[in-house]
Amino acid sequence: MQDHTVIAAVKPGSAPPRAERRPISIIRHGITRIDDYAWLKADNWQQAMRDPAVLPEAIRLHLEAENAYTATVMAPTQALQDRLFAEMKGRIKEDDSTVPIPDGPWSYFRRYVEGGQHPLVCRLPRQGGDEQVLLDGNRMAEGHAYFRFGGVFHSPCHRFIGHAVDTNGSEYFAIRFRDLATGEDLPDLIPDANGDAVWSACSKFVFYVKLDDNHRPLRVYRHELGRPSTEDVLVYEEPDKGFFVGVGITQDDRYILIESGDQETSEIRFMPADDPSAEPRLIAPRIPRQEYHVDHHEGQFVILNNMGDAEDFQICVAPVATPGREFWQVIEPHRPGRLILSLAVFRHHLARLERENGLPRIVIRRLDDGEEHAIAFEEEAYSLSMQAGYEFDTTSLRFTYSSMTTPDQTFDYDMESRERVLRKVREIPSGHDPAAYVTRRLFAPATDGETVPISLLMRKTTPIDGSAPLLLYGYGSYGIAIPASFSTNVLSLVDRGFIYAIAHIRGGKDKGYRWYRDGKREKKVNSFTDFIAAGEFLAASGFTARGQIVAQGGSAGGMLMGAVANMAPDLFRGIIAEVPFVDVLNTMLDDTLPLTPPEWPEWGNPIESRADYETIASYSPYDNIKPQAYPHILALAGLTDPRVTYWEPAKWVAKLRDNNTGDSLILLKTMMEAGHAGASGRFDRLKEVALIQAFALMICGRAEA
Repeated sequence: MQDHTVIAAVKPGSAPPRAERRPISIIRHGITRIDDYAWLKADNWQQAMRDPAVLPEAIRLHLEAENAYTATVMAPTQALQDRLFAEMKGRIKEDDSTVPIPDGPWSYFRRYVEGGQHPLVCRLPRQGGDEQVLLDGNRMAEGHAYFRFGGVFHSPCHRFIGHAVDTNGSEYFAIRFRDLATGEDLPDLIPDANGDAVWSACSKFVFYVKLDDNHRPLRVYRHELGRPSTEDVLVYEEPDKGFFVGVGITQDDRYILIESGDQETSEIRFMPADDPSAEPRLIAPRIPRQEYHVDHHEGQFVILNNMGDAEDFQICVAPVATPGREFWQVIEPHRPGRLILSLAVFRHHLARLERENGLPRIVIRRLDDGEEHAIAFEEEAYSLSMQAGYEFDTTSLRFTYSSMTTPDQTFDYDMESRERVLRKVREIPSGHDPAAYVTRRLFAPATDGETVPISLLMRKTTPIDGSAPLLLYGYGSYGIAIPASFSTNVLSLVDRGFIYAIAHIRGGKDKGYRWYRDGKREKKVNSFTDFIAAGEFLAASGFTARGQIVAQGGSAGGMLMGAVANMAPDLFRGIIAEVPFVDVLNTMLDDTLPLTPPEWPEWGNPIESRADYETIASYSPYDNIKPQAYPHILALAGLTDPRVTYWEPAKWVAKLRDNNTGDSLILLKTMMEAGHAGASGRFDRLKEVALIQAFALMICGRAEA
């Protein structure tokens, strides 16, 4: 285990909080487990999520004691935190704005004012004229400890704007409307929505998803502007609690889409946007482990899907009149290892974003003759995204490029002429010299012969002799790939001698769908061993040394943090786990929790399957804590988090303290007025990042840097 003398001076005189042990026996499939800390899950957790004031006093007092202990331990780093915050804030253009997105007579955008925490939603006349501020997030946030916009959606007639707002972090959004002709707010109020909505073509109706008492989006309603939400009409109700629903609209605004799905299966219904009372029609019935996504072009649905053996996806078309699978015709075939991520359909062009060998590119197809060309870049590791915008009859596609050394560059690309116009470069007010840094793409050998991609950022002057501390980030679930994109916050660590690396482990889709499939369910352990292999490789290659690595991950990446802390504690100097999903077995056994049923395809269903139970039990971080010397650990939680509930990190930290045989710090900070995403204001979030980075610097002996 690593030397802990570096933190001896900052450890408080008092002992850390000790949660009371209240053991209960849990029996499933004839297997008995003892859980000492199940009491930290409040019996009234649904109510506490809506109103944190009703949290039982014993639980609140324990969380507050943990917060006080963390504050005491980290107090000597306050000056460092202040410097880090100032640096990161100095890299933000305080009066920044997005590139306006055209839609008919207007162009819509968001901007910030100097000192403002929240965006202003604005628009400009395309033919010239003054800016209109449609929504002022800073004013709307007044009086709320937490404030976050969900969806913001203007009507097709451009007279009304709807907006969803969450004011406690629980992701129960309230939808309201404003008449832009008068500037007055309408009396309409839709509570308990999931935050997204779409308009009918006539601008009189809105389709939205309502959350049930267990925070599940299962019902789609139609709201008529000017009527009370109690009169809203139920349009579709999902019978399977493992399938969540969402609403969308095709790029040409012709069809409203009702999308049902879990982590690996989807089903879509459609209705004409100009007939809001129409019954939704099914495109193709759900088939387990088959996904499809839909757009529309001149009487045909354009369907991105993994039907049959096309696990890396293909593109098909089918007539709107007969959209079933038997009528799907392939226009872009499946190619193993080339993962099609998304598509955008325009009147004359089809754009697709795809990834091969871990790197993304955009491919443009002219629909008249099928001619294709690609947009790609030359750096070893980079990030690329495309935005379809609001308009259908256009040749303009917007995309954003960045790398770990290059700030975001936003381009408008003419799909016909192939002309590329740079619309915006992310400005770093305090200055940034890309030439002072180097980014690398490395490949670590995994235990089974696979190679794990690693994206790496460091200063050119940082020695590769094993002396540098290294922050290794990972996620590895749900098929999500972590892009090798630019981060202003990471620079504060890198400028202090850290090397920053992202391990693109199995469980993501960095190397195609197979990479995801090989990191889920019974193969989940591959995610953990890939991450460990990446750390071992970086140490063996001289980028760092064993015991000099700080691992970081959040949510399902927090589960990764808990697993590797159990499996290879001496590899890591520290573990930073943000809203960590660490009580996996108990959560997957509780079908009343918001996300449990749709998560079973990802992890397995331990309620029905003993094999799934044993698989999850074999790696669940909370259940595999054992007496050993653990790395330093900082866990962050959100009291109103509906995704990873607060009691998971609270239980995990309590059990870690019971079993830790070393003298490492084990800290928990629960944000008492926030949820899964942490603090809502752009500057308040930086204070959390400053705390995280100060922890990493402190445990690596660089708190004075």
